[in-house]
Amino acid sequence: MKKILVVDDEQEIVSSVSDYLREAGYRPIAAFDGESALSAFEAEGPELVILDLGLPNMSGIDVAREIRRHSQVPIVMLTARSQEIDRILGFELGADDYVTKPFSPRELVLRVQALLRRVSGPIVEAPVRIGDLLIDLSGREVKRDGELVDLTPTEFDLLAFLVRQPNRVFTRLQLLKEVQGYTTPALVRNIDNHIMNLRRKIEPDPSAPRIIKTVYGVGYKLVLDGEVR
Repeated sequence: MKKILVVDDEQEIVSSVSDYLREAGYRPIAAFDGESALSAFEAEGPELVILDLGLPNMSGIDVAREIRRHSQVPIVMLTARSQEIDRILGFELGADDYVTKPFSPRELVLRVQALLRRVSGPIVEAPVRIGDLLIDLSGREVKRDGELVDLTPTEFDLLAFLVRQPNRVFTRLQLLKEVQGYTTPALVRNIDNHIMNLRRKIEPDPSAPRIIKTVYGVGYKLVLDGEVR
């Protein structure tokens, strides 16, 4: 049974989400504050973290930052509608998805399932080289000049999807559907946050990207030779 760490200071939410996770075949691990969340993460080694950003004392942002220092485990953020800036900070720290409160626990479990499927697929493909980058699609690794580049699962999935279809333009909604499985227009700007993080990690100059190009008014495309075709 895959372990899912559920972190929220509202016990009712933790209990409800945990019940749905158990029904789906997962083993939930409960934590109600940041410090206990980090202790549980270290002790249990969960396959995914559901993390409320509005925790008391130690914020969810700080918890996510600490987790990302040691692990690229998928993180799903729980946010209030007024926490847009926190969502942006969360994505910058490498969160893979977010759910806005109030939410459906069943929908949350579906997102967990989709995210875990993406990070464990057994597809075998040849590595792709782009300049000093080596993208191992099967091993889910990216290296620059032999050094490992730390990508979150969603960042890697986004890069892999674009690499498999170079020089083709995709809208934000297409990328959202293919990479995260959603078709909700209100969530399309999530893609911009992931693209920004990805560029920061793989582009020689993120302010003048040569690998992932913006096609204004449409979306994005990956260019293998660094030139727009």
